[in-house]
Amino acid sequence: MTNKFFNIALQKAAALAGKKGRLIMLLTKLGTKVGSVNWKAADPKLVRDKVMVLGRMVRAYATGEYRGIPWKTFLLIVAAIIYFINPIDLIPDLIPLTGFTDDFGILLWVYSTLGNEVDKFIAWEKTRTIAI
Repeated sequence: MTNKFFNIALQKAAALAGKKGRLIMLLTKLGTKVGSVNWKAADPKLVRDKVMVLGRMVRAYATGEYRGIPWKTFLLIVAAIIYFINPIDLIPDLIPLTGFTDDFGILLWVYSTLGNEVDKFIAWEKTRTIAI
């Protein structure tokens, strides 16, 4: 990827990756950001639900519940979340209507790139739900 802001997010993801507490704090910020975004600018089913899946993947990995994610995949997900949370990126979030376009694009790109890993995670989640 040639987006310098995403490359910075990847570097930050690598620094956070082994730190459970910092990853949980990142997920708290993700929850706050998800709650503050005007989802009318995007199809909520298309973006919001996928953001939540990526967040659950990070939480499950950080807590040790799910380790079926390859390390590089995990870094890519964390970087996408960092990119989404950071208000200053390729298109700053403060710009009305278009500010989240790049954020949504990065999140959807990561989600679709990791389709098979996401499907495995969702299947794992369903088995846990059934088992409980």
